[in-house]
Amino acid sequence: MKINDRILYEDNHLIVVNKLPSEIVQGDKTGDRCLLEDVKDYIKVKYDKPGNVFAGLVHRIDRPVSGAVVFAKTSKALSRMTVKVKDRDFHKVYLAIVPNRPPKDADVLEDYLVKNEKQNKSYVVPAGTKEAKLARLSYRLVGKSDRYYLLEVELFTGRHHQIRCQLAHIGCPIKGDLKYGAPRSNPDASICLLAWRISFEHPVQKTQIDITAPLPTTEPWPSFWETEN
Repeated sequence: MKINDRILYEDNHLIVVNKLPSEIVQGDKTGDRCLLEDVKDYIKVKYDKPGNVFAGLVHRIDRPVSGAVVFAKTSKALSRMTVKVKDRDFHKVYLAIVPNRPPKDADVLEDYLVKNEKQNKSYVVPAGTKEAKLARLSYRLVGKSDRYYLLEVELFTGRHHQIRCQLAHIGCPIKGDLKYGAPRSNPDASICLLAWRISFEHPVQKTQIDITAPLPTTEPWPSFWETEN
């Protein structure tokens, strides 16, 4: 799907794109084509810009995750958005599909996480562990199908693999997430985690921006909407 068909929001300062599962947001050691480069090419062609085009990544989501990703089209917008992310003035809500009902229908999870660089994986550890960082999120149960549960998750911190790690820690690994305990992968190499809603104050115009990514059409996502109808 062309990037033109996946733009959720665009103005002179920002562009928000619906990332597909298995896309990488920024270049890494795999050498695979990344979304950031696609955004730069899109800007270059659409606005007929000569030479190198600026586009800055405001935040990341994991390769197997889909949903809204924000890029800045100017250095001023990037610096201001970076501050918003750091100061937690950048609100992110995810949807996650899990095979097990969580211990509570709604809760706030606070854990200390340590990242294992070699494994590219995070672990819940006791408070006071060297290099451990506090991870905090809230979740609530918002849907149920015949086999799975749909959780709405709001992030309060931005730790490595935070949602994946914390949900697995309460016995709710995300569907398809082999790294954190799912029994099998998804056919498209995705995990059932969607960066669904993003809200923040515009870095230049100071207006409230609320963006919602489209709901996936691959199973088992539609089973929840069918259940509700």
